[in-house]
Amino acid sequence: MIHLSVAIGRFFEALFYAILRVAGVVAGSVLGIALAGALLFLIARVLIGRGRKK
Repeated sequence: MIHLSVAIGRFFEALFYAILRVAGVVAGSVLGIALAGALLFLIARVLIGRGRKK
């Protein structure tokens, strides 16, 4: 019975780490998209500002 409980414990540990890894990838991609969007917004704002001064 001890071997079964160790196997179940390792299974849930692997499952937990897999969920954390997926959550980390999702959070990283969301932050990357948000950063890219903010950068594009700032660049567009600067370019539009230059166009209005002429």
